[in-house]
Amino acid sequence: MTDQNSRAAGERPLSRRALLTGSLGVGIVVAGARSSMGASSGPSTLARLAGTAHPQKTVHLAGTDGWVSMPAGSPADAPFFPDSLAPDPFNTYVFGFRDVTGMTAQQVAAQRGKAQISAPMLSFDEEDDITITLSNLGLLVRPDLFDGHTLHWHGFVNAIPLFDGVPELSLAVPVGRDFSYFYRPHDAGTYMYHCHFEDVEHVQMGMTGMVFIRPAQNKAPVGSDPLGTKYAYNDHDGSTRYDREFAFMLTELWSAAHYRDAHIQVSDWTDYDPSFWLLNGRGYPDTLQPGGDPLSTAAGRLQYQPITSLVRCNAGDRVLLRMSNLGYQNHAMTVDNIDLTIVAKDASLLKGRDGTQNYIVTNTVDVGPGESRDVIFVAPGPGEYLLYDRNYSYLANGGGPGYGGMMTKILVGAPGTYPAQSAANA
Repeated sequence: MTDQNSRAAGERPLSRRALLTGSLGVGIVVAGARSSMGASSGPSTLARLAGTAHPQKTVHLAGTDGWVSMPAGSPADAPFFPDSLAPDPFNTYVFGFRDVTGMTAQQVAAQRGKAQISAPMLSFDEEDDITITLSNLGLLVRPDLFDGHTLHWHGFVNAIPLFDGVPELSLAVPVGRDFSYFYRPHDAGTYMYHCHFEDVEHVQMGMTGMVFIRPAQNKAPVGSDPLGTKYAYNDHDGSTRYDREFAFMLTELWSAAHYRDAHIQVSDWTDYDPSFWLLNGRGYPDTLQPGGDPLSTAAGRLQYQPITSLVRCNAGDRVLLRMSNLGYQNHAMTVDNIDLTIVAKDASLLKGRDGTQNYIVTNTVDVGPGESRDVIFVAPGPGEYLLYDRNYSYLANGGGPGYGGMMTKILVGAPGTYPAQSAANA
């Protein structure tokens, strides 16, 4: 429907078909498909067309390859690990996404060959107008490959297939080009994103990340909610309130596949046999190291694995754990001596239509491939607790002795030990 009185004579109507096909000349379909490697800082095309006043959020990501480090002391597995091509102090070849928001075109291009795993954790509010530009910088180690990249938001409800990131239904970004995705999220929760081009390979190689949609309930008028203003969902009863949040991307890493990609060989994915089990791209004990800045030249061997998995909280804090699995195995994340309350599965609050809570209290949270869980616990008295995969074969680095793999610690201090959190995993 169009308002005949609201447009000048001869002006084309804003029809539904024109909007979806981009035939108005505003460039919806090709909004970001350009070769400048620069993100637009203006409001999204869809927002301008709709004339909305929704908050504008822009992010610029770049896809490329690079090198990272599995834990020091992991046993050699010749010729796959450590990779003979890896520059010191790295040992493993990966693909990944980097956050290049605000960089110039020259600075973005300079990130080629500096892949990050896991990808940056992103957060938005319900009803934000989001513009995410993806630049495909190509592969420095494998310039013979011309793989495209996409952003697929796993489990995220999109307005149209064009921005879903599945190449068969949308667009893949070729090497040297940009593409901008537009979203307005309506449902709070924990989601994932990954490349859906050659997705089995690209996901295994490290192109995985997490995105949080924060509920409208967080923006209730000051003083209307005596419990606080941090919630995982629009629960309407305060049951998903939290003081601190920590997120974990659960993945596995098969050294042989990473080696073959670097050395111009092909993997048979039916032989999948992981060597390392990772939280946020790190294996224990690297999971305990603090977070870092991938742009820092002094970041050492974990420079391109900047997201910590160490949980630090004060006794009595309500702690939200966001868990996402983009590996190919099931993982049973366990904490002994702490009750874990699962409040949501796959970004769906566990409540009936009548408001009945179906939360699950346990000490083990099962997370299957492609699934997410939101878990809340109340920090007990000061002490040190382990968060680990209950499958003990996943608690090793390359089959070596001692603890490794998918494990980290929860450090609980006396009240006031740790200051208020500035961001997830801080």
